Amino acid sequence: MTGLSTLCYIEKDGKYLMLHRTVKKNDVNKDKWIGVGGHFEKDESPEECILREVKEETGYTLTSYRFCGIVTFVSGNGVTEYMHLFTADGFEGEPIACDEGELEWVDIDKIESLHIWEGDKIFLRLLAEKVPFFSLKLVYDGHDGLISAVLNGKEIKKGKN
Repeated sequence: MTGLSTLCYIEKDGKYLMLHRTVKKNDVNKDKWIGVGGHFEKDESPEECILREVKEETGYTLTSYRFCGIVTFVSGNGVTEYMHLFTADGFEGEPIACDEGELEWVDIDKIESLHIWEGDKIFLRLLAEKVPFFSLKLVYDGHDGLISAVLNGKEIKKGKN
């Protein structure tokens, strides 16, 4: 099974708006901290999807954002997700409660200490380094174990991620 999704890291004052996924049952992201986003609706572009998802989950309308890359997320249990990764540094509107968990502004340098996917650490570093558009393939073991990571077609050596 394959899916199409978006993920956005909204930045303000050296912090990212993070979503602690605590609500949905049978959530692949249960108890993890992630950016905001979600699945494509029929005929949406990546930009249309991220604008809609951010508005639905946060109440914010993005005014400045960048499409950073594609992350191929292979779960190891039959699901592959093609995640369109964005950052944003401009938004307007009033925050709302999210029905998928708690939203919290987290210092960017503290995010790696949160309960996040191992592969997220790789693309968060790429975002921090302002790497131009990239393709990252992350293969998991069906649980939380990252088996391999391939950046722009080249395997990332263990210990270098």
